[in-house]
Amino acid sequence: MDREDLGALSARVTRRLIDAERPLLEAHGLSMWAYIALSHLAREPVGTQLALAQAINYDKTRLIGLLDELERDGLITRKPDPADRRARTVDLTAAGRRRHAAARADVRAMEDEFLGDLGAAERDGFLLALARLAHLTPPSPRV
Repeated sequence: MDREDLGALSARVTRRLIDAERPLLEAHGLSMWAYIALSHLAREPVGTQLALAQAINYDKTRLIGLLDELERDGLITRKPDPADRRARTVDLTAAGRRRHAAARADVRAMEDEFLGDLGAAERDGFLLALARLAHLTPPSPRV
Protein backbone atom coordinates (compact mmCIF):
# COMPACT_ATOMS: atom_id res chain seq x y z
CA MET A 1 0.00 0.00 0.00
CA ASP A 2 1.24 3.45 -0.91
CA ARG A 3 1.73 5.82 2.05
CA GLU A 4 0.94 9.52 2.17
CA ASP A 5 3.78 11.95 1.54
CA LEU A 6 5.70 13.10 4.60
CA GLY A 7 4.48 16.70 4.21
CA ALA A 8 0.84 15.60 4.13
CA LEU A 9 1.26 13.36 7.18
CA SER A 10 3.14 16.09 9.06
CA ALA A 11 0.47 18.66 8.21
CA ARG A 12 -2.29 16.39 9.52
CA VAL A 13 -0.46 15.76 12.80
CA THR A 14 0.41 19.44 13.17
CA ARG A 15 -3.21 20.51 12.65
CA ARG A 16 -4.37 18.02 15.28
CA LEU A 17 -1.78 19.26 17.77
CA ILE A 18 -2.57 22.92 17.15
CA ASP A 19 -6.29 22.25 17.56
CA ALA A 20 -5.60 20.47 20.86
CA GLU A 21 -3.14 23.12 22.14
CA ARG A 22 -5.09 26.26 21.25
CA PRO A 23 -7.76 25.97 23.99
CA LEU A 24 -5.15 25.00 26.58
CA LEU A 25 -3.07 28.08 25.79
CA GLU A 26 -6.13 30.34 25.65
CA ALA A 27 -7.04 29.15 29.17
CA HIS A 28 -3.67 30.60 30.25
CA GLY A 29 -4.20 33.82 28.30
CA LEU A 30 -1.61 32.93 25.66
CA SER A 31 -1.61 32.75 21.89
CA MET A 32 0.41 30.07 20.14
CA TRP A 33 3.12 32.60 19.23
CA ALA A 34 3.21 33.98 22.78
CA TYR A 35 3.73 30.44 24.07
CA ILE A 36 6.47 29.84 21.49
CA ALA A 37 8.26 33.06 22.52
CA LEU A 38 7.95 32.30 26.24
CA SER A 39 9.11 28.71 25.65
CA HIS A 40 12.21 29.91 23.86
CA LEU A 41 13.00 32.51 26.52
CA ALA A 42 12.52 29.91 29.27
CA ARG A 43 14.78 27.42 27.49
CA GLU A 44 17.43 29.74 26.13
CA PRO A 45 17.59 33.50 26.80
CA VAL A 46 18.42 35.19 23.51
CA GLY A 47 19.19 38.78 24.41
CA THR A 48 17.68 41.10 21.84
CA GLN A 49 14.27 41.26 20.21
CA LEU A 50 15.89 40.63 16.82
CA ALA A 51 17.66 37.53 18.14
CA LEU A 52 14.33 36.24 19.51
CA ALA A 53 12.57 36.84 16.18
CA GLN A 54 15.31 34.92 14.40
CA ALA A 55 15.36 32.11 16.97
CA ILE A 56 11.61 31.44 16.70
CA ASN A 57 11.45 32.24 12.99
CA TYR A 58 8.92 35.05 13.45
CA ASP A 59 8.65 38.26 11.44
CA LYS A 60 10.61 40.88 13.39
CA THR A 61 8.09 43.61 12.54
CA ARG A 62 5.20 41.57 13.96
CA LEU A 63 7.18 40.55 17.03
CA ILE A 64 6.93 44.04 18.54
CA GLY A 65 3.13 43.74 18.96
CA LEU A 66 3.50 40.29 20.50
CA LEU A 67 6.16 41.54 22.92
CA ASP A 68 4.03 44.58 23.77
CA GLU A 69 1.24 42.20 24.88
CA LEU A 70 3.60 39.98 26.88
CA GLU A 71 5.12 43.02 28.58
CA ARG A 72 1.66 44.50 29.33
CA ASP A 73 0.77 41.18 30.99
CA GLY A 74 3.95 41.33 33.09
CA LEU A 75 5.42 38.19 31.48
CA ILE A 76 8.55 39.82 30.01
CA THR A 77 10.61 42.95 30.44
CA ARG A 78 12.42 44.89 27.74
CA LYS A 79 15.22 47.36 28.20
CA PRO A 80 17.88 49.01 26.05
CA ASP A 81 20.77 46.73 25.15
CA PRO A 82 23.92 48.13 26.83
CA ALA A 83 25.96 47.04 23.79
CA ASP A 84 23.63 48.75 21.28
CA ARG A 85 21.24 51.43 22.55
CA ARG A 86 19.08 51.01 19.40
CA ALA A 87 18.35 47.38 20.33
CA ARG A 88 16.24 46.12 23.22
CA THR A 89 16.83 43.03 25.32
CA VAL A 90 14.01 40.69 26.30
CA ASP A 91 13.84 38.85 29.61
CA LEU A 92 11.27 36.54 31.16
CA THR A 93 9.79 37.72 34.48
CA ALA A 94 8.94 35.46 37.41
CA ALA A 95 5.27 35.76 36.40
CA GLY A 96 6.26 34.80 32.86
CA ARG A 97 8.07 31.72 34.14
CA ARG A 98 5.05 30.69 36.21
CA ARG A 99 2.56 31.23 33.39
CA HIS A 100 4.78 29.36 30.93
CA ALA A 101 5.28 26.46 33.36
CA ALA A 102 1.52 26.14 33.95
CA ALA A 103 0.75 26.22 30.23
CA ARG A 104 3.55 23.79 29.48
CA ALA A 105 2.24 21.33 32.08
CA ASP A 106 -1.15 21.34 30.34
CA VAL A 107 0.45 20.99 26.89
CA ARG A 108 2.63 18.10 28.07
CA ALA A 109 -0.39 16.32 29.56
CA MET A 110 -2.18 16.69 26.22
CA GLU A 111 0.90 15.39 24.39
CA ASP A 112 1.03 12.36 26.68
CA GLU A 113 -2.56 11.59 25.78
CA PHE A 114 -1.91 12.32 22.08
CA LEU A 115 1.02 9.87 22.03
CA GLY A 116 -0.80 7.37 24.25
CA ASP A 117 -1.29 4.79 21.48
CA LEU A 118 2.48 4.46 21.02
CA GLY A 119 4.54 2.11 23.13
CA ALA A 120 7.38 3.57 25.18
CA ALA A 121 10.04 2.60 22.62
CA GLU A 122 7.96 3.94 19.71
CA ARG A 123 7.31 7.17 21.56
CA ASP A 124 10.97 7.69 22.49
CA GLY A 125 12.06 6.89 18.93
CA PHE A 126 9.45 9.20 17.44
CA LEU A 127 10.43 12.12 19.70
CA LEU A 128 14.14 11.56 19.04
CA ALA A 129 13.63 11.39 15.26
CA LEU A 130 11.37 14.45 15.29
CA ALA A 131 13.93 16.47 17.28
CA ARG A 132 16.70 15.44 14.88
CA LEU A 133 14.63 16.31 11.82
CA ALA A 134 13.63 19.68 13.29
CA HIS A 135 17.28 20.70 13.48
CA LEU A 136 18.41 19.40 10.11
CA THR A 137 18.71 21.55 7.03
CA PRO A 138 16.32 20.32 4.33
CA PRO A 139 18.02 18.46 1.50
CA SER A 140 18.72 20.32 -1.72
CA PRO A 141 16.22 19.67 -4.51
CA ARG A 142 17.34 16.96 -6.91
CA VAL A 143 17.78 18.01 -10.49
